[in-house]
Amino acid sequence: MSKSDEIRQKILDLVGDYHEAAFVERPFIPGQTAVPVSGRAFDADELSSLVDASLDFWLTTGRYAAKFERELAHYVGTRHALLCNSGSSANLLALTALTSPRLKERRLKAGDEIITVAAGFPTTVNPILQNGLVPVFLDIDIETHNIDTAVLEEAISPATKGIMLAHTLGNPFDLETVTAVAEEHNLWLIEDNCDALGARYNGRLTGSFGHLSTSSFYPAHHITTGEGGAVYTNKPLLKKLVESFRDWGRDCWCPPGVDDTCGIRFRHQLGDLPYGYDHKYIYSHIGYNLKMTDMQAAVGVAQMKKLPRFIAARQRNWGKLRDGLRPFSQYLMLPVPTSNSQPSWFGFLITIRPDAPFNRNTLIQHLQTHKVATRLLFGGNLLRQPAYKNIRHRVVGDLHNTDIAMNQSFWIGVYPALTDEMIAYMIETFTSFFNGCVSSQ
Repeated sequence: MSKSDEIRQKILDLVGDYHEAAFVERPFIPGQTAVPVSGRAFDADELSSLVDASLDFWLTTGRYAAKFERELAHYVGTRHALLCNSGSSANLLALTALTSPRLKERRLKAGDEIITVAAGFPTTVNPILQNGLVPVFLDIDIETHNIDTAVLEEAISPATKGIMLAHTLGNPFDLETVTAVAEEHNLWLIEDNCDALGARYNGRLTGSFGHLSTSSFYPAHHITTGEGGAVYTNKPLLKKLVESFRDWGRDCWCPPGVDDTCGIRFRHQLGDLPYGYDHKYIYSHIGYNLKMTDMQAAVGVAQMKKLPRFIAARQRNWGKLRDGLRPFSQYLMLPVPTSNSQPSWFGFLITIRPDAPFNRNTLIQHLQTHKVATRLLFGGNLLRQPAYKNIRHRVVGDLHNTDIAMNQSFWIGVYPALTDEMIAYMIETFTSFFNGCVSSQ
């Protein structure tokens, strides 16, 4: 072992000691300790992995990124996984890849339509608009808060070229219907799997159904790298296109620090460039730089080992909340798993019934006062957001349930760091609300 290896090992041993001293688990005090909706769950392994990568001082994507990509692809069940700097960037890359001229007649062009929903996170819809495409909005099913497929066939026009949908809060959308329609009409399917890593539909992991799918590794998600995301595909051509758009739009596919993978680096003739122009500086797309750093990937590699445990904890916490809040179903619509699915829950979604003797804000304020954090269903109805007021779009049917979600839905946390004590306290806090506010009506 070299001197530097010995020093590295000492540093990593000290990292474990540091974690034990710096991240002491504090006791939960009901009413005083915050109960967040989400957060990072980690131990000394992640810290050690992060420091190990930093000692390499390889500041872009490197050995940890390559390992993380392999493990993600193997886990989800796809041939390829490509890391990037966020889930939002992953969505942008997935859709933008489909605009490449290399897809010939299947290339997405300005004015083409993409079917989606308005009840969700903006960056599922934003890539559609950013590429000059037209979102076609369908309503949601109020029980699952996923796309209502009743009018999916009706929504298809000659301009429709794709479907881009998220699995809402870890609950898969109706993949049987959606994939059948996509296949019948030769439509691209992009799964926004950012909130649903580890969810299953008919026993198969979500993220493996679409032509492309995405993950987010923001701290709120199932595993974290801080900022980070990934794009998945089984198609070698789509993999190459995503990689190109991610890496400045270049034609070259060499990883950082590697040259001449193709063996003809100085023998290309592309565009109007002179023969032999360095392939590392030939650009086939108008792209970005959206790579993940190796230090972020190092955290992801450590997190992957814990993913099954994290998913089980989310499912267990969701089940406890469902059981604990069932007595209040007269006032609350509680979440329902999609048929034939095993969700990997991101949060516990609650909708206030229209005839309830209180409104959402009253309940949320009670929870917030008692240190139980809440979140709305992201943008609600995006068409009512100021940024989307004048966008080109189409609506099929109405967005009645989308508006219900905007006005009456919210969610609370199920993430792995929530203890049994915290879950019990959350249920007690709801109980105190109903014992006070509702019984006084």
